[in-house]
Amino acid sequence: MLDDRKLTVLRAIVTDYVSSQEPVGSKALVERYRLGVSPATVRNDMAVLEDEGYITQPHTSAGRIPTDKGYRLFVDQIGEIKPLSTPERRAIETFMSGAVDMDDVVARTVRLLARLTHQVAIVQYPVISATVIRHVDLIRLGDDDLMVIVVSSNGHVEQHTLTLTVDDEQLAQLRTRLAAAVVDRTAQRAVEALASIDEEFPPQDRAAAQVAVATLLELLGTPPSTRVVVGGVPNLARFASEFESTVGPVLEALEEQVVLLKLLGEAATSDDVLVRIGQEVPYQGLQSTSMVASAYGSQQDVWATLGIVGPTRMDYPSMMASVRAVARYVGRFLA
Repeated sequence: MLDDRKLTVLRAIVTDYVSSQEPVGSKALVERYRLGVSPATVRNDMAVLEDEGYITQPHTSAGRIPTDKGYRLFVDQIGEIKPLSTPERRAIETFMSGAVDMDDVVARTVRLLARLTHQVAIVQYPVISATVIRHVDLIRLGDDDLMVIVVSSNGHVEQHTLTLTVDDEQLAQLRTRLAAAVVDRTAQRAVEALASIDEEFPPQDRAAAQVAVATLLELLGTPPSTRVVVGGVPNLARFASEFESTVGPVLEALEEQVVLLKLLGEAATSDDVLVRIGQEVPYQGLQSTSMVASAYGSQQDVWATLGIVGPTRMDYPSMMASVRAVARYVGRFLA
């Protein structure tokens, strides 16, 4: 256990290093943070922190920088996440207020997180347990070209084109029967209802019905929760010196949906904001980074998660505040 003064010294080292990107010396800490003790006392405290693995000396005669363990203790000592300022909250509301459907909400959320934090933003598509199919349509685009459109109660829109030779009367029958089978049902119930619907059509229309049903099943059968959108990857260029030889594995990991879903999944069971630092990240390609994530949804239901990935040298209090604020606002917006 560290006493209060050593914790204060650690917090000062983390804060100073995040801000300056330079190793921190005892004299600088005393001058900048008014610690009320001599540089010699601070050096003794730094020696203890180094022996305990919370800070390290990158090279001889240099100051100290935090280790992953030091960042972890720093984050654990954050008693309360400060709320964003009124202008920051207003900026979030303004940016999100123009969203027209679920795809737009997710796209805006990714851009917003990347802009607020200057890190890589990752957002999982939400799945709301009460979501039902609100509208299904078949629209003729050309002689044999049709578009199938599915609209969910959460505003999510799926569409797909297909080639099908049907006259206007057959198209109307298809549209009516498909809508009767799926509208006001959850995706799972809709899939069950479509399982044998082709038998309801006259023999001469069953082949066309099977093609339309297969397309509709494809649209209904892809759970949105398996999709993660990534934004702000160019922000990694700001921290090129910190990743050096690891930037390749980081970029590869950010392209793997399964990896990102695994990262975000842990946040779904967390009470508030989840922080994983360096070696704590459960994927080797990202162990030179830190992740800050939070679930979003209603009080009754967690819909999905969102977060950021960046260097371990990040402003954790600000990142945690931004991620939590965006998660809460998106949850209220979708509700």
